[in-house]
Amino acid sequence: MNAEEIRKYCMAFPQATENLQWGDDLCFKIRGKIFTIVNLDNPRLCFKCAPEIFAELIEREDIHPAPYVGRYKWVMLDRLDAVGHEELRELIRQSYEMVAAKAPRKIKSDGSRSKRTLDRKKRIPAIKPPSARHKAKGGS
Repeated sequence: MNAEEIRKYCMAFPQATENLQWGDDLCFKIRGKIFTIVNLDNPRLCFKCAPEIFAELIEREDIHPAPYVGRYKWVMLDRLDAVGHEELRELIRQSYEMVAAKAPRKIKSDGSRSKRTLDRKKRIPAIKPPSARHKAKGGS
């Protein structure tokens, strides 16, 4: 696949967006989270994969852990033809699904995440100290 074919494939996913970042890196995102990156200047490709797939892929020629994010199971293909056409489509689809599952559900119209989406922890009501509970019940 070439960069344009990858672009068309990535943009066909629901809610997929694209933007140019860090110079010539075309980033494909789902709800603000990157799922695939294509370098346009030096055609290379990065995407997230499952741990077992990551271990298999980095054993192949021209595939290695992606700089900065390899510890999160992102790989970099030094050549766009480092894997076959159909296998690459499947790997990109898996990356999209993994990232989409963790991406925030609500995005504001300006592209930023809502406060509620950022705070995923459940709110726990404050527990009053024993002396406050005693006074609330009518004690002294």
